[in-house]
Amino acid sequence: MSEIKITVNVDGYLAVNKYSVDEENAHIELVDDPDTAEFLKLVRVCPAGLYKVDEDGTKHFDYSGCLECGTCRIACGDTIIAKWRYPEPTMGVQYRYG
Repeated sequence: MSEIKITVNVDGYLAVNKYSVDEENAHIELVDDPDTAEFLKLVRVCPAGLYKVDEDGTKHFDYSGCLECGTCRIACGDTIIAKWRYPEPTMGVQYRYG
């Protein structure tokens, strides 16, 4: 029996999605000065890579590319996530296939 080889390029699939960012109404907000250990959890688990730390230790977060999966909410609960909700209608990610 021959082996089936499947290659998935996640970045390629994410690139076809459409994002409508609500600049005035962030659907995810972090607490001021989030705990570093909790923030690093999100750096590791966020599939969209929204959480980043510079070489000098500066933390960055940008909700605009959010996949609305809730991974951050599950990983950190309310320790550093001050607000998490789905974006308003017509806002957020629109998944595209093809």
